Amino acid sequence: MTTTEHIELIRRFADDFTALQEAVLARMNGICDPVAAAALEHASLTGSLTLVLAHADVLARGAVRCAELSAPQPPERLRRLRAHARRVRRARSQAEARYKEQRARRLTGHTQKLDPLELRVARTASPAAFAEALRQELRDRGLPDGTPQAPESDLARWAWERNAADGELPQPVRELRDCDDDTFVQALLRDARDEENPHLPHHAVCERWSRNARTAQAWGRYAIGRAERAVLASPPSARPARLDALSDAYQDTAVLAARSREAQLRATELYDRMRAGTTTGPVAELIFQCRAAALTRVTDAQPEWWRRVRELTAEHRMHCHEQTDGCPRCHHALAAPLTGPAEAAEGDADGDGELPAGEDRYALLTDLPDAAIVAVADAALGDDSAVSGYGWAAEDGSTGHGDSLASSSGEAEVIGICAAALSLVERHEEAPVVILCDSTEAVDAVNAVLRSAGPAVIHRTLLFPESRHLMDRLLCHRDRVQVRWLKGHIGHDLNEAADAFARLALRRATGRIPPAAARKEETRILRAIDAEGGRLPVPAAA
Repeated sequence: MTTTEHIELIRRFADDFTALQEAVLARMNGICDPVAAAALEHASLTGSLTLVLAHADVLARGAVRCAELSAPQPPERLRRLRAHARRVRRARSQAEARYKEQRARRLTGHTQKLDPLELRVARTASPAAFAEALRQELRDRGLPDGTPQAPESDLARWAWERNAADGELPQPVRELRDCDDDTFVQALLRDARDEENPHLPHHAVCERWSRNARTAQAWGRYAIGRAERAVLASPPSARPARLDALSDAYQDTAVLAARSREAQLRATELYDRMRAGTTTGPVAELIFQCRAAALTRVTDAQPEWWRRVRELTAEHRMHCHEQTDGCPRCHHALAAPLTGPAEAAEGDADGDGELPAGEDRYALLTDLPDAAIVAVADAALGDDSAVSGYGWAAEDGSTGHGDSLASSSGEAEVIGICAAALSLVERHEEAPVVILCDSTEAVDAVNAVLRSAGPAVIHRTLLFPESRHLMDRLLCHRDRVQVRWLKGHIGHDLNEAADAFARLALRRATGRIPPAAARKEETRILRAIDAEGGRLPVPAAA
């Protein structure tokens, strides 16, 4: 093959998704033409390979699931499908690793100029004072706030506002940029299911596309969950049509996975380009000058504090083995003894309420309300479907488990908390109810909703209608319900029982355990609770 033909094949793979995927899968199975295999090694296709394998990964797992739910299959066919799905997953992991290595090599030449150690220590030790000094410096130079420092996110808007992008935004792009998140997610779903939207890759919205792609994928999992439920609930004669709907749901979700990966690639490319623009040339020099001038303002206002910074850094350089590299990671430890009371208090506020190191975490259980009904809730979520299982067990001997649809493991845990709380407040008319859960994400989400009692918070916290409906019902009892965090899987009988019920509920909801076996498993869990007395150990207060 000539060089021209080789380049043309690479271009064809870059432009033709189907041709690229066929070649990738053929190479994975050892039947790829050597010429095509050589073209697939070209660096320009590295990102595209991760995209087509993301699509193939979902389709392969969907084929396995549809085969499991259809009429009895020959064992050999299921083995082949599962082996293919494993090969695709392995190829996807290898492609992702290669992409990361290539990107790391590409970024090597754009290392950001390292600020002097003293400046980094001062900025870390007193961020509020440094930020104010930087704002004053920008105003004196006639620059808008934030100009000399690229943000960690929303780089596209940052670049656009500073005229780093050329031309006027097309109207469809402006609409995508300015609409609310729900409308944007609907646009992503239409893009995957109906017609590809050519405006999503625009640099003004690609970062937003990347952020919201996960939500769109969750709705794809929701469609799979609903279709899967319909298959399991239908008689054998109706299953073929239901299986077609399930296969269609997997097809749509595969497209969502591929488009999500494309969004990540576009956003990463933009991020790298913008970062490169802030680490070289006039922009990098401007950043350096503004930071140095801001430091001068801080040191003039706090000369004794600055003297202490210089003493610490000078002493540190005498012993640091990374001194020749500029001590790139040392400023955090050096800033710790210089942090003022205000900064320390602010840092404590960001600790998510965690106890100090060494504190007995069981102390969370020593101040429960008198006569409280205490239960532990847990949840389990499948791989591709939004179907989730939840379970709970209470000290009064009551238990419960069931299934629902959740967008994430955190939302599944919220469903478990709500189901447990609602059951117990109805069972006990006046007593306060305390639900313990080992997911900090779920505990924080439920408490945020209970504190605000507003539907807007529910909609920000929960995605699917099933969980929102449960939370709406729980709000009526918010004065009687507390939700606490409990460290999981360390021997708490009720926590282990809730986990077992959740996994059982998921297996039952997905048809992976026969009804008779599910009843036996439920009986075994109940006997285990009864044997242990159904109590949570509460240690003495620290």
